[in-house]
Amino acid sequence: MLHILLILALFMFSAGLMSFLVRKNLISMLIGTELMLNGVSLNFMAFNRYVATDPVIGQVVVLFIIGLAAAEASIALSIILAVYRKRGDILVDELRELKG
Repeated sequence: MLHILLILALFMFSAGLMSFLVRKNLISMLIGTELMLNGVSLNFMAFNRYVATDPVIGQVVVLFIIGLAAAEASIALSIILAVYRKRGDILVDELRELKG
């Protein structure tokens, strides 16, 4: 059962990485980042379930990842909204130089 969870986590991380690298929309890149963090969380929980002797360690790490993902999403969405209000679009190709 561990190998199935690891393959699923690998698929989630790979799909998130491809979404981050291929897409040109900032929202799609944010979704890719969230998908990568979910893949990492699944990986930690799988090893926590089948390998670790202390079950608290993996759960604490996953809680930190969830907190990091929430903070990253709120900050990234506020930056995306600021860019959209300033420039009118959120395509990465047109945002080569960002000046304050």
